[in-house]
Amino acid sequence: MQRPEQVGGHNHSGPLTANWGGEVLNAPNAITFGRLCAVPVAVWFVLQGQMGWALVLFVLAGVSDGVDGWLARRRGGTVLGAWMDPAADKALLVGMFVALASMGLLPAWLAVLVVLRDLVIIGGIAAMWWLARPIHIRPMLLGKANTVLQILLVGVILFLESQGLHAPA
Repeated sequence: MQRPEQVGGHNHSGPLTANWGGEVLNAPNAITFGRLCAVPVAVWFVLQGQMGWALVLFVLAGVSDGVDGWLARRRGGTVLGAWMDPAADKALLVGMFVALASMGLLPAWLAVLVVLRDLVIIGGIAAMWWLARPIHIRPMLLGKANTVLQILLVGVILFLESQGLHAPA
């Protein structure tokens, strides 16, 4: 993944001088924006006990994440897309963990850990960006495995609940 500061061959020297590069309104960004907008709807479905619809939206979000990533790699990404895509992913997972915990379907401590982990990561990135310190963000295998496990956990809980089978919390 390209660093957001280097997408499209443009450099970023600080928070007020970002060159967004390329077109902002392109297909990958539109798909990512749609995924970001789906987060509150998915959370609302969980809170309303509509687990089947929450599962459908969760799966569609996953598919759209793959599609927008493929399109961005094929056509070239933008700085906006490089920031918006992981934000949409984090928002969906955090929203699902908090919603499922609030419904008693996940332990609250687990939702707190997921939220705190993401806040620490985002806070560190934001601090480095504001300090105009070069950072190289490369997902580690452990981080990818963690994300896959989080996705599987949410998916399994949504599936079980949508089928009337209650997942142990």
